[in-house]
Amino acid sequence: MTETRLRVYDDTRALFHLPPDVIYLDGNSLGALPLGVAERVVHVIKSEWGDELIRAWNTAGWYVQPRRVGGRIARLIGAEVGSVMMGDTLSLKVYQALAAALDMNPGRKVVLSDTGNFPTDLYMAEGLIATLGRGHRLQLAAPEDVEAHLSDEIAVLYLTEVDYRTGRRHDMADLTAKAHGLGIVTVWDLAHSAGALPVDLSGVGADFAAGCTYKYLNAGPGAPAFLYVAPRHADRARAALSGWMGHAKPFAFDLGYAPAGGVERMRVGTPPVLAMAALEASLDIWDRVDLREVRARSLALGDLLIAEVERRCPSLKLVTPRAHDQRGSQVSFAFAGGYAAMQALIARGVIGDFRAPDIMRFGITPLYIGEAEIIRAAESIEEVISGEVWRLPEYQVVNAVT
Repeated sequence: MTETRLRVYDDTRALFHLPPDVIYLDGNSLGALPLGVAERVVHVIKSEWGDELIRAWNTAGWYVQPRRVGGRIARLIGAEVGSVMMGDTLSLKVYQALAAALDMNPGRKVVLSDTGNFPTDLYMAEGLIATLGRGHRLQLAAPEDVEAHLSDEIAVLYLTEVDYRTGRRHDMADLTAKAHGLGIVTVWDLAHSAGALPVDLSGVGADFAAGCTYKYLNAGPGAPAFLYVAPRHADRARAALSGWMGHAKPFAFDLGYAPAGGVERMRVGTPPVLAMAALEASLDIWDRVDLREVRARSLALGDLLIAEVERRCPSLKLVTPRAHDQRGSQVSFAFAGGYAAMQALIARGVIGDFRAPDIMRFGITPLYIGEAEIIRAAESIEEVISGEVWRLPEYQVVNAVT
């Protein structure tokens, strides 16, 4: 029997733990806690680990968990059946994807990315290039100029679909098509896309993609990442991190590495079973949600926040595109005192975050944010900015995590 669809916010708000008097606009950094997580993780700890012990790898399905959960993620990112594998961190997954992509284009030496890409992605590219020692180089373009820099010299186009600072969204379909026309392999980071907007990896013909699950998918801090490999590449993509779990016969204990078939070869080490259990509890909500409704409400709430803040606080400069097809699920404003202003907001129970040098970010997560919360947040922003509350000394102290 098919489960009843959940209405976004009306039904889903009650499925999350949120402290009273808090308006949480930072789900683009760490999603709120789904109420089902604690029960699920306790069950795994007590009944599976506690009672089954080592047997749980078979009896509780721990061993196949990365593939099973990957199948549930696939629905949210428009991926084919059997094309998504879970495990490790996003940094490792983009490393694997980029390494495989470079191997598929051995005659070319340029990785093209943009200045809006998340720094970790660029660091991993630099590290991989140095490790390979084959003369590759990383080339960066301004986000709006990426298309102009595509050429038949580029080996891999390596982008995050939604800019982590500004919320600007690349046109994945258009850039993928143009890249393929020039023989370029594509790698997409979906950290700010998965759970925020509909993604159609299969439809656009993407080659590789990776993403995290602790942001909009609400799987908790340190939650595992996912890796997508297009089925047409799955049996020839090289596993640069040739771990035990990605071996064709891991329990034969052969001394030499032989890759498993398909995306299974992109497994590395032992899966994080407890963290994966938390993710599965969150996916129980996502299985019953229409992502198109999530996206429609996200855009409407973003429009409302933009209108309210611009009306109340003209000193804040919008850096997120207004056009719906050009933005993700966050709204960002530039303000010279942005860090202090965000600390003042957090002290008032409006939690967003700050990104250097001057960006105040507000994540729109419609599963637990509605119009009333947006209005109250805008009122608090006005109090902090217009009243110059942000100038108080206690808000100038910079925390380790901003």
